[in-house]
Formats: sequence, structure tokens, C-alpha cells
Amino acid sequence: MATKRKGASPRKALKKRAVRSSKPARAVKSAAVTRLNGRDTQHAVEQFLYRQAEYLDTKRWQNYIDLFSGDGIYWMPPDPSHTTWEGMPAIFAEDQNLMTVRMNRVLHPDAWSQRPLWGTNHVVGNVTIESEKPNGDVVVRSRFHMMELRRDDVRHFAGSYVHHLKRTKDGYRIKLQRVDMTNAQAAYDYVLQVWV
Repeated sequence: MATKRKGASPRKALKKRAVRSSKPARAVKSAAVTRLNGRDTQHAVEQFLYRQAEYLDTKRWQNYIDLFSGDGIYWMPPDPSHTTWEGMPAIFAEDQNLMTVRMNRVLHPDAWSQRPLWGTNHVVGNVTIESEKPNGDVVVRSRFHMMELRRDDVRHFAGSYVHHLKRTKDGYRIKLQRVDMTNAQAAYDYVLQVWV
């Protein structure tokens, strides 16, 4: 007569082993997918860029300027071949101080060029993370289209952005925003008043 072994039945032991081995595999797979597709970083970066566009379109320019780091630069070269703004012509090459001067000029009660009221509408898309450092700093490429209404004139500006974003305890801050306009060499009736 066969004697029964003490302890768990073979079926229960197999079930326990399967549960133990399947849980870590699922956790590792999930973590790998998140790392590989960069979903969390991608979402955070997109939301940052959309918020930046919203600040511009709602004329919350101080909020916009505050998105830049203390040494951040907004740069719009006249030609895509340019690799630096130092010693080179630029449509814009501004740090926070120069951006603040521009904002104050535009908001001044005697700024006749700002009357009547006018507005912009930014659309940002094709957001691609070019690189991400272990400290969370990222380089991001995207495309934009901006429509500007001023008096009875409608103007369109389009091109690409490259953002060098620095991760801080308060979220991303812009170390460099490069704006390459597709129509940078076009003739305009009046100059750009605010940021594209």
C-alpha cells in the first residue's frame, strides 16, 4: 500500500510555482515596455510644450518666460545652417532679461503697434525625443504652426522647434529653444512682435 507524502499536493505545488514565476516576469516586461517606449517622458514633454504654446496664445508672457532656466536662450536663426548665435545674425537671440524687455515693450500702454487687440494660435505636433540623459535632461524636436491675427491681417509661420530641457524639482525648464522657421526669409509687412 502506497503511503501519502506529507505536505502540499503536487497540483498545489505546481500552481504556487507558476504564480511565483509569472509575477516577476510580468513586472519586468511592464517596466521594460515603459522604458523602451518612453511613455512617461514623452507625455511629460508633450504637456510641457502644449503649456508653453497656451501661455503664448493667452498672452501670459511672464509665465512663458518663467519656463526658461536662468541661463536659458530663445534663438531663431535666419538659416538652418547656423550652429550658434554668438557673432552671427539672428532673428531672435534672447535670454530672460531680453525677453522681459520685449514683454514690457509689448505691454506698454503707449505701444500703438499693439492696438487694436490681436492674437495668435499655436499648434505643436510631431514631438520626438532625440535624447534623454540619466539626470532627466532631454532634447526634443517638434513641428509647429502659428497663425497670427493683427488688425485685418492673417500671417502664418511654420517650422521646427528643438528644445533642450533641463529637469528641475519644479519640472522642466528650457535651457535652449531653437526655432527654425520654414519661411524665415520671407518678406513681412511688419516685424515679429512676440515669440513664435
